[in-house]
Amino acid sequence: MRWVRLDGLHLTLRFLGPTLEDRIGAVLSAVRVAGAEGHSFEITIGGAGTFPNNARPRALWLGLRSGGEDLAGLASAVDRALVEVGWPPESKPFRAHLTLARADGVPAGARVAARLIEASAGLRIACPIDRIGLYESLTGGGPARYEPIEVLRLG
Repeated sequence: MRWVRLDGLHLTLRFLGPTLEDRIGAVLSAVRVAGAEGHSFEITIGGAGTFPNNARPRALWLGLRSGGEDLAGLASAVDRALVEVGWPPESKPFRAHLTLARADGVPAGARVAARLIEASAGLRIACPIDRIGLYESLTGGGPARYEPIEVLRLG
């Protein structure tokens, strides 16, 4: 199991993958537009699950008990703004989650996932969402790191 460092926990609204340097400005503009249209709200983190399934998990995550609709609306605003600057629309449905670990098919993955799901059954953590940002993922040489390009307040 590869556990995510606490400072690496995040909610992804849209994953872009490798992005050419000359497109960063357009992406940043789209994030600013979506952020200006957005508003602050609260989510409640709770419950857990796996991708793609509990029998052979590749990722273990915490879900949302509330606030998912607001978060999905913000993700949709980001997607619309990105389409306006030339990105294709997101093809996958938005699924709000906090990735906690990557199992990469290890045999213990199913047992760890079952324990996480059981332990998080009553979990409820309120969290304000009042910012949006564009981050660069830095991988290789240890755990992934996420460096902010710009973070701004919603609304």
